[in-house]
Order: sequence, then structure tokens, then C-alpha cells
Amino acid sequence: MIDPQTLERCFMEWVKAIAVHREERIVSFDGKRLCNSREQGSKAVIHMVSAWCNSNQMVLGQLKVSDKSNEFTAIPALLENLLLTGCVITIDAIGCQKAIASKIIDQQANYILAVKDNQKHLHDDIREAFEQDKITDTATTLQKDHGRIEKRTCRIITDMNWIYQKDDWSALKTLVEITTSRTIMATGTIETQTRHYISSMARDAEYFNTTIRQHWGVENQLHWVLDVCFDEDNSTKKAGTAAVNFSCITKIALNLLYQSNEQKGAKKLSIKRKRTKADRNSNYLLALLSLET
Repeated sequence: MIDPQTLERCFMEWVKAIAVHREERIVSFDGKRLCNSREQGSKAVIHMVSAWCNSNQMVLGQLKVSDKSNEFTAIPALLENLLLTGCVITIDAIGCQKAIASKIIDQQANYILAVKDNQKHLHDDIREAFEQDKITDTATTLQKDHGRIEKRTCRIITDMNWIYQKDDWSALKTLVEITTSRTIMATGTIETQTRHYISSMARDAEYFNTTIRQHWGVENQLHWVLDVCFDEDNSTKKAGTAAVNFSCITKIALNLLYQSNEQKGAKKLSIKRKRTKADRNSNYLLALLSLET
């Protein structure tokens, strides 16, 4: 019976009141389908766009994508409702739009936007620039984890003359290329992938290598946790606004659980164990609800 837009506004106002605002905090925007939210006789599956902040360990806000629209319109609307001054906004290729870049700059924030062939001319210009080897800076990281060795090489170009109609992209300053090489230790198989980005910041390659990697927090710490710990993909809530409202309520619960620093020995409790403890311990539950943990 609750109006979902009102609930979402209340949610975002609550987050503004409790989240510590830090300069250059990374805020990542991404969409997620509520897989079982299609009502009988309807072709539409509800799609939510969320803003996730790694440093706050919080969902800052969410909006439902309109049935007749897509993330192009939801992202600017969500941007308008968040306090983003001084933040760095990261979005995948769906958000690589001139209007979205301009909106981010209007919000006194900066952007790092993934570029794919949905912006074909821009993507071709970027690839040509890196093929000509006009590199401003390079940085490489090497990591061994989960049975694989990952090498990430970041190259940047600050000469924007490579970009046709560069002035249409608000405050564009840097082109970024990241090449990831993964070696599966058990088989020796090597997988290589190259991705491109544009940014309104003039920073070195090491900064972009680190910051772009943080974008995946929205997948690993938000979407994965919603599916594995809250079983969101298997939820059968469909009637009326139930699916959208429970998506918001779940994110409220997730924010509260992430703020708890409860430990067992030297390790922090997992989200699942925190939920179990809150179910069995009323004092712990009350502490979570009052953000006192």
C-alpha cells in the first residue's frame, strides 16, 4: 500500500543524514533486474538502478526504471536526488551519454564512463588514439588470487584532439584504456580483455587503474549480496508495488548490516551471520536499527 516513489525519497533522505560525505568518494551506478517480478499477463520485468558507495559501504539511492524507458532516464533522475558534490561517478557503457556527463558536471562531481559501441564514433576515436601510441602515462598492477594471476595495465591519453566533437562531452579531460590479462594457474589458460573509458579528471594512470576497479563493488558488494544473502532473484513478490518496495526495504537492511563492525575473533561477521544473529538476539537487532554497532 506504500507509494514506492515516496518510500525511495525517504530512503535517500535517511542515507543523506547518516552517510559521511568524503571528497572524491567513488559512487557507482548500475542496474539490476528483479527476475521474478513479472506479473501474470505482463511482459515487463522490474529493473532497478542503484547508486553504491564503497567508502560508505552503503546504497545511496535507487529508482525503478520506467516500463517505457530505460536507464538513460533513470540515471539522471537518480543523480538529481543525491548529494554528489566532489564525488567521482562511475557508470558502465549504458550511462555513457552526453546528457548524463553534463548532468554529473552540473552536480559538481566528476565522471568515469565506460565506452563501448553504443557510442561507436567515440569508441573508434579512442581506439585509434591508443593505436597511435600517444600515451601520457602507464601503470600496471599484478595480483594473485582465487587460483589465477591477474595483470591490469592502464594507459591514459590527455590529448583530446583525437576526439571528434570533443566539446559535446562536458569537461572531458582523459581517455583511459585498461587491458586485463588473467592466467588460470591450474590450466595455464590466458584470457585478455581491453576496455575503454572517458573521464572529466586529469589524474595519473595509477589513479584510474585503482578507481575503475572499485566500480565492481556495485556488483560484488551489492548485487551479489542481494542474490546470495537475501535471495532476491528468487523472490516471488509481484502484486502491485510489492517488488519495488521490498527492493528498497532490503537495501535499508543491507545498509544497516554493513555499518555493523561485529566480529568473531579477528574476522568480521558475514552478512548472513549478522542476519542470523539479529534474528536470535534482540539487543543486537536494536543496536543495528539504531546504528550503534
